[in-house]
Amino acid sequence: MLSFLFFFSFAIAPKAPVASNVSPAGTTGQAWMQKGQLHPQKQFVFEKPSEVERKVPEAGVIDKPGVYELSTGPSGVSRIHLIPGFIDSEQADWMFEQLLQDIPWGQRTHIRQEMSFEEPRLTSWYGELPYTYSRITMQPNPNWHPLLTMLKERIEEFSGYAFNSLLCNLYRNEKDSVDWHSDDEPSLGKNPIIASLSFGATRTFEMRKKPSPEENGDYTYVERLKIPLDHGTLLMMEGATQEDWQHRVPKEYHSRDARINLTFRIIYPEPGGVWK
Repeated sequence: MLSFLFFFSFAIAPKAPVASNVSPAGTTGQAWMQKGQLHPQKQFVFEKPSEVERKVPEAGVIDKPGVYELSTGPSGVSRIHLIPGFIDSEQADWMFEQLLQDIPWGQRTHIRQEMSFEEPRLTSWYGELPYTYSRITMQPNPNWHPLLTMLKERIEEFSGYAFNSLLCNLYRNEKDSVDWHSDDEPSLGKNPIIASLSFGATRTFEMRKKPSPEENGDYTYVERLKIPLDHGTLLMMEGATQEDWQHRVPKEYHSRDARINLTFRIIYPEPGGVWK
């Protein structure tokens, strides 16, 4: 009797559902479902977008004395030499006041796309030859101020270079500035040496590496540096620095007193006596 009941219950047991690869028209995936089973609700899952692997590098800071090799490339080695306190504070004080008073400062006008605007700083030029930058030509001025001659000789003794020209810049306050550029005019020759001597308020000298050809002129991911130039500080730029890097002195949001920057350089006559 027990075996009969077992056979009977086995015989009438419902068949288990069998999965099929055939789906009803207009549907895809698994088509079968047990009776009473609810359709699962679709849920929206937010996926955080993956981070961009390439990040904008933070600017490095150079504020200690020393020689720094910034980069090496086909143009050569880009090198700077930072010498804080090249002129001691007491001497720098009276030199600043004398230069502020005696140098014939002037404001140049730029013309771009038929629009004219004044440079946001004052300048003055010393040298036997003219100097042209940003389509502005500064005429020869061989009448060196005695203090400028003394500073030039002092830098020449320290560096071993002989300079014949000087561009003076006066940043009157935090609103004065100079935009991104390189001192790479033809009259400066290949791999020019620039000796930059600062007096007065500290301003930040910024540098950025020129992008590789693959970047198509995009400076977003290039290496950047910030160099605070204090009262009496000398900064030498050598090698391929002007070929491979740009520099600027940006405007600042906080109040700044006047700053004088003397940039000694070597000017060569242009071929045929023509300066462009």
